[in-house]
Amino acid sequence: MRIRLDHRTTYRYATPATGLIQALRVTPREHGGQHILSWRIDADQDGSFRESTDAFGNRVTMFYASGAVAEITISVTGIADVNDTAGIIRADEPLPDAVYRRTTPLTTPDAALHALAERFAGLAPLDALHALCRALYQELRFEVGLTDTTTPAAAAYAAGHGVCQDFAHVFITAARLLGVPARYVSGHLVRDSAQEAAHAWAEARVPDLGWVGFDPANGISPTDAYLRVATGLDYLDAAPIRGTRRGGGAESLAVRVDAAQAMGQAQA
Repeated sequence: MRIRLDHRTTYRYATPATGLIQALRVTPREHGGQHILSWRIDADQDGSFRESTDAFGNRVTMFYASGAVAEITISVTGIADVNDTAGIIRADEPLPDAVYRRTTPLTTPDAALHALAERFAGLAPLDALHALCRALYQELRFEVGLTDTTTPAAAAYAAGHGVCQDFAHVFITAARLLGVPARYVSGHLVRDSAQEAAHAWAEARVPDLGWVGFDPANGISPTDAYLRVATGLDYLDAAPIRGTRRGGGAESLAVRVDAAQAMGQAQA
């Protein structure tokens, strides 16, 4: 599928902020099944951009605002071709698998998550991961506004609801308890209308297959409608935008994501 993306993030500050720096993980890497045709990042305030790559292999764009900022919009536009690989990822891996068994504050298990993982302990790894993905889709409610980016997996699972990042954190935590390396993925999912956030799912390292994607918020493995952007141990490593500033007072955030099938794409 050829995917066209328009991703806009607007920050507003009660008073002008200075020293504004934004770390943007919004540019996807190419890998087997994913080819970037065009990509552009813009800001509506004066400043400079600097490109780098982080330890996970994500492309990172640093934006440094030149002066005081009361409001700023970061715009990301691009086109990518994505093929359906049954969720299997073929990409260069800069870190060993063992890194993705590490626990983070957002993926620290409690007794309930240990019990969740134990339900699938007797299955082959791939079967266990698919069963876990389906179970979370069936047993957790997708509800917006009841969790945030600081909500750990244990709290979301105990509450029985969350958004895609919570589903991903719970999946990752349980997979690691099963001894399977697992990681968080931020990206985009083609939808019929614009959304107020990017999408998130998980990947797990399956013997003899490699890294395989699982989207427990939808109960499936990623298809050609998924544009993979950044990965990490949890949300904090792969967040589309994180930043620092001096002053500014209260902050408000508005996000609009339009990921759609590009019109007039070439037929396979």
